[in-house]
Amino acid sequence: MAENKTKATDASIDAYIASRANAQQAADCLVLMTLLEKLTQHAPKMWGPSIVGFDSYRYTYDSGRSGEAPLAGFAIRGRELVVYLSCEDNDEPLFAKLGKHKMSKSCLYFKQLADLDLSVLEQLIVNSIQSVKRRYG
Repeated sequence: MAENKTKATDASIDAYIASRANAQQAADCLVLMTLLEKLTQHAPKMWGPSIVGFDSYRYTYDSGRSGEAPLAGFAIRGRELVVYLSCEDNDEPLFAKLGKHKMSKSCLYFKQLADLDLSVLEQLIVNSIQSVKRRYG
């Protein structure tokens, strides 16, 4: 089975942000780092070349594939920022209140934090952390 490419590294978060972020994104990254560190009680680490992750958990899928992933995290993806979330159906009302965003299966995309209600974002992240802990211990 292939080894997971996304692993915690000692790479510089500051260098990652400086190399990818515009001024607004850099400021938003600092806010996200403060929020995620508060919610996870863990300092950030780079995961692979492009994810700023906080804490970690071990997973095993039904297929047998297993690995380690950040409990919470974000990345800079071009003109957008992405926060990684494990969402459940009961989170849908929160997304309606969140503000201007796009959502894929586990990625919340937005242009800037000013477009979002930060208290709603915080609740979504808390719910995601709880969901992952319930699922994977």
